[in-house]
Amino acid sequence: MNLWFRLLLMLLRRPWRKPMDGLATTVIRMRVWPLDLDFNRHVTNGRYFTLADVGRMDYVLKTGAFRVALRHKAIPIVGDTWGKFRRELKLFEAFEIHTRMLGWDAKWSFVEHRFVSQGRVVGTVVIRGLFRSAKGTLAPSEFARALGLDEQSPVMPQWLTEWAQSCDNLSLQLRAEEEGLAS
Repeated sequence: MNLWFRLLLMLLRRPWRKPMDGLATTVIRMRVWPLDLDFNRHVTNGRYFTLADVGRMDYVLKTGAFRVALRHKAIPIVGDTWGKFRRELKLFEAFEIHTRMLGWDAKWSFVEHRFVSQGRVVGTVVIRGLFRSAKGTLAPSEFARALGLDEQSPVMPQWLTEWAQSCDNLSLQLRAEEEGLAS
């Protein structure tokens, strides 16, 4: 329930009023609540991914990406996620989620969410996602152009392209296994 409350609170702040640059970093402030905790009394690993959804919604609204999606009747789909946890977040601790677009390839857009508390990055969630409509996947370069960005992605770090390749390799492996089961 507290995630609905956080989403509603974020929407009440009207983040869509002044569109930001699509490559800018958006920041949303939060606090750790009891329902965010696991038995070790710190934010549970899975909660970071859920909180990243709220940060991503904030980013989509602040950059105007939601307008582009509406124009194309497209919905956002997360294909893969990756997380790195460096330090725990405890009950009632204040933190921020810094969200930014890292880049894109022919199919996927890559978004990073940094969880920051007291000036330190305590965790990171990275997603690769896309926007899909009834006509198919909206090309990230077309989406970027609609946001007023260059169609060419910023140079992505090597670890990110390697991660993307590993996701593609896993997808191919799973398809091969499915075909083997169907035979």
